[in-house]
Amino acid sequence: MACLWPTLSCAGDNYGAHPAAAVMVDELVVEEGFKREELIQLFTQAQRKDSILTAIARPAEKTKPWYQYREIFLNEAREDQGVDFFKEHRETLERAEREFGVPAEIIVAIIGVETYYGRVAGSYRVLDALSTLAFDYPPRSPFFTAELKNFLILTRDQGMDPTALTGSYAGAMGYGQFMPSSYRGYAVDFDNDGKADIWENPVDAIGSVANYFKQHGWRPGEVVVSPATAAANTPDSIFVSSRDMLEPVRTVAQFAADGVVAKMQLDPNALATAMKFELKNGYEYWLGLHNFYVITRYNHSAMYAMSVYQLSQRLAERIAR
Repeated sequence: MACLWPTLSCAGDNYGAHPAAAVMVDELVVEEGFKREELIQLFTQAQRKDSILTAIARPAEKTKPWYQYREIFLNEAREDQGVDFFKEHRETLERAEREFGVPAEIIVAIIGVETYYGRVAGSYRVLDALSTLAFDYPPRSPFFTAELKNFLILTRDQGMDPTALTGSYAGAMGYGQFMPSSYRGYAVDFDNDGKADIWENPVDAIGSVANYFKQHGWRPGEVVVSPATAAANTPDSIFVSSRDMLEPVRTVAQFAADGVVAKMQLDPNALATAMKFELKNGYEYWLGLHNFYVITRYNHSAMYAMSVYQLSQRLAERIAR
C-alpha cells in the first residue's frame, strides 16, 4: 500500500506498530490510567483508510462557489424532512428552546445540515477515521491526535466499544456530528435515562446541540445576520476569506464607512463580519453578528453557517403556516 504522507511510518494497514500510536499509548497509560496491552490490541484493529485522506483534502467548501454549495442544503427535500423532524420532536425541541435559549429551528437546521436528520451520520468506524488522521495526516495531526485521545477516554468512561461506533470521515458522531471533545464537553442526557446517546437517541441529540450553542454564547432574540450592500470601491480584504476572519472585531459603523451597509437596522456599535458570496452572476453581501459567529463555532465556515441559518428560516416559515 502506498503512503500518501511518506514522512510518516506506514508499516501496514493497522496502527499496532505505528510509532505515533506507541507514543499515544504511553501517554494514555501514564496520564489516564489505561492498560497498555488493551491499547496496543486496540490499535492493531485500527485501520488506515486512504479514502479518508482523500476526502479531507477535498471539502466541498474549497471546491464549490456559494451558489452551488447552498444547493446541497437548501432544497425542498431537506426542508420537507426538516418539517417532519420538527413535528415528530416538537415537544423536545420546545423544551430545549426554553431551557437553553436556542431557537428550535436552529437546532433542527444543524441536524439537517449535518446528517439529514440522522439519516446520514457516516459509515466510517470512528477509530479508523481518527487514527488515520492523527497518525497519517500531518497538516492537522495535533487536532486529530487530541480527538482520538478524547474518543478513547469517552468510550472507556461510557462503557462503549470503541471499535463499534461509526461516524464521518473526520470522526464526527451522531445526529449532530459531535467530535469526541465536543461530546465530552457538551453532550447531555436530555431524557434522563442515565446516558447521553447522540447516536440513536434524538432527544439527547437535540439537547446536546442546544447545549453546544448555549455554551458557545448564543444570545436569545438577537439578530443573526443582515443582508447588506457594498460600494464598488469596497476593498476585498474586509470580507471573510478564511476561518481566522470569522470572529467579529469591527463594528457595523466601521463597515458602513468602508462601503458595506446593512439593509436591516442594526446597532452601529455591534461587532460584525462582512461576507461576500459568489452567485451565478455577481455577488451577494452580508453582515454576520454575534450569533452568526456562534454558528461558525460548530463548523468554522461562513458558507456553512449561512446554509444553517437560511435553512432554519425556511423551516421556521413553513412550521408557522
